Amino acid sequence: QVQLVESGGGLVQAGGSLRLSCAAFGLTFSSRGMGWFRQAPGKERDFVATISMLGDTTYYADSVKGRFIISRDNAKNTLYLQMNSLKSEDTAVYYCAASDIAAASTRRYSYWGQGTQVTVSS
Repeated sequence: QVQLVESGGGLVQAGGSLRLSCAAFGLTFSSRGMGWFRQAPGKERDFVATISMLGDTTYYADSVKGRFIISRDNAKNTLYLQMNSLKSEDTAVYYCAASDIAAASTRRYSYWGQGTQVTVSS
């Protein structure tokens, strides 16, 4: 059974940093493109960042480019999202997801975590 378990969310002041983690179970992590998405109340789930199987290719939403860094440790079956210079508009539930390739569309992702709340106070 595939499980993606996010952690690291919380409350942070604007300008601060958080690091999200996503532990993967039940799949061949190193053969999966991985992504982070987020969903604010009343809004659709939006793409944040994606990373290729080997971690050599990354792609970011314009809204987080230069502030967020996606990375992975295939030996630990873990995906990360380092979030810096956080803004109030970054407040959302953050989800990790597994796909066959790195992709920006939710439709390419087969497996999803339960999400972790990130709240940025201004």
